[in-house]
Amino acid sequence: MTKIHSISSKPLTYDLLGELKEGGHKLEVSSESKSLINHCREYLDKKMGNHDAPIYGITTGFGSLCNKTISHDELSQLQKNLVMSHACSTGDEVAPEIVRLMLVLKAHALSLGNSGVQLVTVQRIVDMYNNDVLPIVYDRGSLGASGDLAPLANLFLPLIGEGEVRYKGQKRDAADVLKEFGWEPIELQSKEGLALLNGTQFMSSHAVYGLLRTFRIIKLADIIGALSIEAFDGRIEPFHPNLHAVRPHNGQIETAANVRKLLEGSELISRPKKHVQDPYSFRCIPQVHGASKDALAYVTQLVQTEISSVTDNPTIWPDEDLIISGGNFHGQPLALSLDFAAIALAELGNISERRVAQLIFGLRGLPEFLVANPGLNSGLMIPQYASASMVSQNKQLCSPASTDSIVSSNGQEDHVSMGANAATKFIKVVDNVERILAVELLNAAQAIEFRRPAKTSPALEKFIAMYRKQVRFIEEDVVMYKEMDKSLQFIKSFDVDELL
Repeated sequence: MTKIHSISSKPLTYDLLGELKEGGHKLEVSSESKSLINHCREYLDKKMGNHDAPIYGITTGFGSLCNKTISHDELSQLQKNLVMSHACSTGDEVAPEIVRLMLVLKAHALSLGNSGVQLVTVQRIVDMYNNDVLPIVYDRGSLGASGDLAPLANLFLPLIGEGEVRYKGQKRDAADVLKEFGWEPIELQSKEGLALLNGTQFMSSHAVYGLLRTFRIIKLADIIGALSIEAFDGRIEPFHPNLHAVRPHNGQIETAANVRKLLEGSELISRPKKHVQDPYSFRCIPQVHGASKDALAYVTQLVQTEISSVTDNPTIWPDEDLIISGGNFHGQPLALSLDFAAIALAELGNISERRVAQLIFGLRGLPEFLVANPGLNSGLMIPQYASASMVSQNKQLCSPASTDSIVSSNGQEDHVSMGANAATKFIKVVDNVERILAVELLNAAQAIEFRRPAKTSPALEKFIAMYRKQVRFIEEDVVMYKEMDKSLQFIKSFDVDELL
């Protein structure tokens, strides 16, 4: 049975958005939201009938053209022109999951009753989502300042019968698909184009999409890190609760507890060790993984606030007779936090690659490159190269977008966030870290076989058994990228909640 999400003033949750991005739900506009939308629109229409002073973006031009007054009979054309002229996103197509999130987040924001849109406009956005008519949006072109103007304009071109959509797997002219559904193009009223284009939904949709993947990655990092500890014949003392109680960062405490839980009952971890210490990439897992978790927890909360907010401009309060032109569209909160998220996530990849290097050095009784006959076989030599390459690329991607600003709109928009660039590069870091962890798992699972017949914990033995159904032990050289891809698919599909 199809699930239905009723759009209301109730805040959105990550769990819900995780389902909505896949398109398995249907949306509906709640009676509460219909009332709020209509009330605000009726107020705006009445206000314009009794108000002679210019109102930014409603009876004026935009940006540096804010002093140009528009006559009443040109207001609809003004809004249509705005959408067409601002549709300047370029580059690669945005993933369907993110486009769905953009539609959901914008519909939610407009339904809070502070934007002055028509109900029919919000309903059309809902109809597009429900029928999986996904506008073609490209990943470059937003400054993240007056919101995500360029990509949001591309997102909403189909409302006015322009642009392109992806429908049933085909890229098609929006006008043709509208005709198939019997949908007339929306005649935008005053303020509507600005309400659609102002806002942070491109940035925040990327943030939600990346964070949903990150929630799994931070658990996988602990699981795979624990397996690497076993494979490297590591020590358990660095995970003792007393050690972390005297430096009680939440992420550090959680990570140490996760590793203790994962290694409970392990024969390998409990046997006597000849070495006194482990390298930092093993010994400092709680401190490094934990710091990243704490950083990502901050970002998660900030994004939660953003997706439940009104970010278009001007903002309207009908009951207080207020229309205020401000800056809620400015993406600085997202720009800073997504730069932070990328750095935090990249560090999980950085320390993962160092564990891989330690595993293939031929230390602690392990064969060099984790193959029985090194020399004839290169074994797992080159997966570490691939991992190192992605770690290096992540360092480049972690150069902060938020420290840059380029003046736009003839100086009127003189500080911009570059939050959209922070958002798109965050997704690239997410993708790289997933692949880096897949390489670590390939190495750790390979190395553990050289510890046999000794066993790790029941939890990790179960994990290895599931892994071996997809990824084989490498006795002699094979075409390695296929094994790396299998490892990646395993960690993407594995239910991390089975172990943590």
